[in-house]
Amino acid sequence: MEAQALAAAVVAGDRRALARAITRVESARADHRAEAVALVAAARAAATALGRQALRIGLSGTPGVGKSTFIEAFGMMLVGLGLRVAVLAVDPSSARSGGSILGDKTRMDRLAREPAAFIRPSPSQAQMGGVARRTREAVALCEAAGFDVVLIETVGVGQSETVVAELCDVFVLLLAPAGGDELQGVKRGIMEMADMIFVNKADGDLKQAAMRTMADYAGALRLLRRRPQDPEGFPKAICVSALEDTGIAQGWQEIQTLTAWRREKGHFEARRAAQARHWFAEEVRQGLLAVLGREPARGSMAAIGKQVEAGDLSPEQAAADMLALLGRGG
Repeated sequence: MEAQALAAAVVAGDRRALARAITRVESARADHRAEAVALVAAARAAATALGRQALRIGLSGTPGVGKSTFIEAFGMMLVGLGLRVAVLAVDPSSARSGGSILGDKTRMDRLAREPAAFIRPSPSQAQMGGVARRTREAVALCEAAGFDVVLIETVGVGQSETVVAELCDVFVLLLAPAGGDELQGVKRGIMEMADMIFVNKADGDLKQAAMRTMADYAGALRLLRRRPQDPEGFPKAICVSALEDTGIAQGWQEIQTLTAWRREKGHFEARRAAQARHWFAEEVRQGLLAVLGREPARGSMAAIGKQVEAGDLSPEQAAADMLALLGRGG
């Protein structure tokens, strides 16, 4: 009943309830997990009944590229257009202590004061791929709360970390000027997952370098194999400046053009369906890994691990033995 009441408060637009709901879905406690599943299910059902569907935009890029500054400028523009904007900023967690600074909100002080905006920093909790494990559920809660656009800011990521592409409708890659040549642009990984490339910091002394970088990546994109979910001319690269607010409106227009085409051709809903299937498989994988942390599997792992440490078993043979035990329910 508590999950139903909290979901109803989220759908009614209670910001404090939304913050509490996201805290609940991020909790690792077993009793909270069961409640979180019911909470998200109730929120999704209500959002579907009300016809609420937010545009989910993932933003990624290396540390220092200006993601938070860009998001504030982009978010302020969207709020100025009368849209409600939620920002889910994922902060890296310490491998030593497990803690996170969660300071992204302090970089968006103007947007944080907007009544039509909601900013939520979350710890990555050692989750690979630049996003937190429960970011997808947080997105669903923001959608149920009636936000028109949900921006998902990843931690600073490298070329192979593309999990955010499985969370969003449009994946935007932010690049810094002079960040690489055309060869860098045709490398597989995050580049071929991007729907839009924004070369940020196209202002002042860096403007010419930004223009050259945009040209390099625009040329590189033409060499990549065309994807069925892209209209002619996409993915594309443009220059933006979060400092001078230039290119921001053009970027939003390009995102709208891409989204409208995908909706018309059926790619939008197909992509969301494929993402749902991906996260189903991911939940199963994570559940199986969690079994290793509970008895009797944990005790078996420790015992077999000692044999490996002593040199009595090879890691490969030990793994085969452990998998055989799990198959028998041990």
